[in-house]
Amino acid sequence: MKRTGFYCCAIAGCLALFAGCVEQGEKVNRYAFITNGVAEFWVLAQRGAEDAADELGVKATVLMPADAVDQQSQVEDSIARGFSGIAISPIDPENQNDLLNQAAAATVLITHDSDAPDSNRLVYVGMDNYTAGRLCGELVREALPNGGKVMLMIGRLGQDNAERRRQGTIDGILDRSVDATRSDPVNEVIEENGFTILGTLTDEFNTSKAKANAEDTLSRHPDIDAMVGLFAYNPPAIIQALEQAGKLGEIQIIGFDEDAQTLAGIESGSVYGTVVQNPYQYGYQSIELLHRIAIGDFEPDPENPAVEIAARQVRKDNVVAIREEIEALLSGGAEE
Repeated sequence: MKRTGFYCCAIAGCLALFAGCVEQGEKVNRYAFITNGVAEFWVLAQRGAEDAADELGVKATVLMPADAVDQQSQVEDSIARGFSGIAISPIDPENQNDLLNQAAAATVLITHDSDAPDSNRLVYVGMDNYTAGRLCGELVREALPNGGKVMLMIGRLGQDNAERRRQGTIDGILDRSVDATRSDPVNEVIEENGFTILGTLTDEFNTSKAKANAEDTLSRHPDIDAMVGLFAYNPPAIIQALEQAGKLGEIQIIGFDEDAQTLAGIESGSVYGTVVQNPYQYGYQSIELLHRIAIGDFEPDPENPAVEIAARQVRKDNVVAIREEIEALLSGGAEE
């Protein structure tokens, strides 16, 4: 299948090469694709994982945990079921290191979306979240050319992608030098270059809490200039809060990911822009890579363990094209 446009494949794949290598004895290779939560973002990743499995003639099981405890159970179950490989977006990599190493000892283990660089995973599939965060910060500077007060909102901190994305956004807003090792305190107000970053509010993947955070920000900071939602469901929660307060269009919204409400907001002008990942390719390339490693067709490079899938900025001038490509993927209408 040929895939063009925004959701093009970031690395070349020779799927025909695998056609005769699917079975080991009588067993068809089975792979687990484990997300870090339940969200619309992961629907695209699931489609990608399933498409890759269909084309390779293997099995892909997509698991969406409610929390870290649920994710641990899913990893343990995947090991017990003898899956040929596991691709995971770790919720709490520091505290899950032993679990991840257990999985790596039992099967092929890679990470996607969010990395666990201290574990024995072989490859990370996804974007550089610090760089993507800086892209988000650039959008904030465009939306507020004279500076202003900004609140950041995110699902949870502690996972690698969230930490790096937050810091990249802060550095991008403040137009700092590139330094992915920088780490600003979460609860401190930061004032630089005409901007005031009021803080970072978390919601633990609770959409009601995400909306409440936006409402609380309006109450505590009536002069707020922009709200930045760094997980897929955050911008829609901000939109709902501002709409109910009668302030939609008065306060800039900058988002992350390709939620349908976020894209619709960009089209209508109520959202300035968003940074989109490529969850379809997270799923597609994770299954493809797991299979290549399992059959000995790919040797991971420990010196360069990342397969990068670049993020992009979305504004009003390109939002329609990106929305149409996403809709085509979800409907199974990708170009042949």
